[in-house]
Amino acid sequence: MSEASELAELKRRFLKLLDEDVEFRYTVAGYLGLSELLKRLDGIEAEQLRLREEMAKMREEMIRMREEFDKRFEAMRADFNRMLDMIDRRLTRVERTLEKLTLDIEEEARSIVRHRLGEMGHEIVISSLIKPELELNIYGATDELCVLGEASVRAGLSVLRDLKRKLRIVEERYPELLRPKVVLVIYTSLAMPELIEEAKKEGIWVLKATGDIVAPRA
Repeated sequence: MSEASELAELKRRFLKLLDEDVEFRYTVAGYLGLSELLKRLDGIEAEQLRLREEMAKMREEMIRMREEFDKRFEAMRADFNRMLDMIDRRLTRVERTLEKLTLDIEEEARSIVRHRLGEMGHEIVISSLIKPELELNIYGATDELCVLGEASVRAGLSVLRDLKRKLRIVEERYPELLRPKVVLVIYTSLAMPELIEEAKKEGIWVLKATGDIVAPRA
């Protein structure tokens, strides 16, 4: 018998057994089901392997991104620190300049006020007045007259109001520093219009190095 005939006969017998033998049919069905299950498991395993490879790639990418972020963050932090250092140096220079300018104008104010009072016939030593509750840039007194004042590069109403507040403190706590005649004075390089207007109303002396802005009352 030829090989083809043998194969045909084997198929016929196999089909006959499937048709007539229930136990054989269940055995074959079980085998086929297991085979299909094994195929599915192989597919699942392959998919899991693919997913693991994808996750490994994602993990590597995340590590690379984190390293890149860390590098950029360090560079930004270094730039930020350099900027802060530059700002700090500039602020320090500005503070020193302002401090020097403030000290200069206070010294100038005391000198000019003393000179102007001398021209008016009042020989008086002008200094500063420092107490726990207040500090006045300009203070001086004779037997009959005392001068209380502030020096500011730029003076507005706030300087005038602060000067009046300090006068009230002196009146309440240090009346021995006052005299029958009290002169309030503001020395400034730049007087705001509102200060000039209010100083005229209240009789407060406002002046700068070149002369009076608001003349003192007689």
